Amino acid sequence: MQNNYFCIYPCINIYERPSINSKISSQIIYGEKFKVLKKIKSFLKVRTSYDKYTGYIKNKKFIKKFKPTHKVKTLKTRIYKSNSFLPFSSKIEIIKKKKNYVMFKKNQWIKLKDIALINKKEKNFIKIFKLFADCKYKWGGKTYQGIDCSALVQIFYKFNNKFFPRDTVDQIKYKKVNLKKKKFKKGDIIFWKGHVAVCIDSWKLIHAYGPERKVITMPIQKTIKRIEKTAKLKVKKVFRI
Repeated sequence: MQNNYFCIYPCINIYERPSINSKISSQIIYGEKFKVLKKIKSFLKVRTSYDKYTGYIKNKKFIKKFKPTHKVKTLKTRIYKSNSFLPFSSKIEIIKKKKNYVMFKKNQWIKLKDIALINKKEKNFIKIFKLFADCKYKWGGKTYQGIDCSALVQIFYKFNNKFFPRDTVDQIKYKKVNLKKKKFKKGDIIFWKGHVAVCIDSWKLIHAYGPERKVITMPIQKTIKRIEKTAKLKVKKVFRI
């Protein structure tokens, strides 16, 4: 079984094993494409098309045909006639327009101002990261409901239709260059073992930080010292976004 499907739910969890008691390793959001590798009872073993991430999801109704035209550019957009939201970077296909609203699924509408064309690029990475300011830290998360450090970095690339790995262990290997530096500047990505942060200027960085339980802006040097003191980890690599 190797078929391509698209997610038609705001967000579904990817588990490490075929059990809801297993750890959540990542998530699939609305409009994301994935391949079904195997069916195991009420679960599907899948591999995402964007970053080739493999794991298990609950077996639900998905669709095979989908041609996204737009994507969500806000942290979340309310789905009218529903009690839920579409998260940032969800891909949608506009079915109908009415005044300031668009229908993307039968009887489900969102605001036109909350979406952008599918090929729209946002070069201002700070604008995207700051959308998630104060969102709670969640291992495996990648939405307004909770996000982890590597997803926060990846989502900038994903929104701009560029590939970037999902986990820090793969992200750190993605670029060969390693900028050995004591002075940082805007756009530097700092890696530790199992953690990543991005400099928004020469003094501050932004990251989804477990100890603070949220996405937070912190002084660069104080953060480096804190991580070295509390987690016994030194900076492993630095490269440009």
